Amino acid sequence: MKRNVRTSNNLTMSILLVTMILFFSNNSYSQGRWSIELRPDVNFPTKELGKANLETGFGGEATIAYRFLQHLGVYAGWSWNHFGSDHQINGVNLDYEETGYTYGLQFIHPIGNSKFDFLLRAGGLANHIEVEQGDEIISDSGHGFGWQVEGGIAFRFGEKFSLMPSIRYRTLSRELTLESVKSSVDLNYLSAGLGIVFKF
Repeated sequence: MKRNVRTSNNLTMSILLVTMILFFSNNSYSQGRWSIELRPDVNFPTKELGKANLETGFGGEATIAYRFLQHLGVYAGWSWNHFGSDHQINGVNLDYEETGYTYGLQFIHPIGNSKFDFLLRAGGLANHIEVEQGDEIISDSGHGFGWQVEGGIAFRFGEKFSLMPSIRYRTLSRELTLESVKSSVDLNYLSAGLGIVFKF
């Protein structure tokens, strides 16, 4: 009877030990797979938006990413970008804002043995364009799909933090109604930003 109890205790201890080893090894393996990024940016339109000649814009983005392979991951986030313009209605200049969601794949790979990585991203947008006259929204395109590509370099500060300057190209086609006239517009721009990344 004592032998059966001892065998049962040994089996229980072995199961607990194996479970703990698996838990901690899996936990350490998963560390650093998630990351959060805040990215302020400056935006340079590459063409007119309908009749509007857009000025250099500014904005920001917050994303969360999950690395499911050694260098490959997925990301999703929310962004806001603002552009002034020379387009006027009743003598008041119009402003344009693009807001919505981003998602896609990212590839981050070390550059040799340095603290630098190179970054490639490609993904989609689910964004809308608002037209503002002063504090009033006078037109909203509704959400629609666009796409973006991005390249950059990351500098690692230890295991948790990185600074990631990058250049991206975005394009979004929507319809806007201004002064009872509906027209198709294309928002195309280059964006230069600096990502602040925290891994966990």
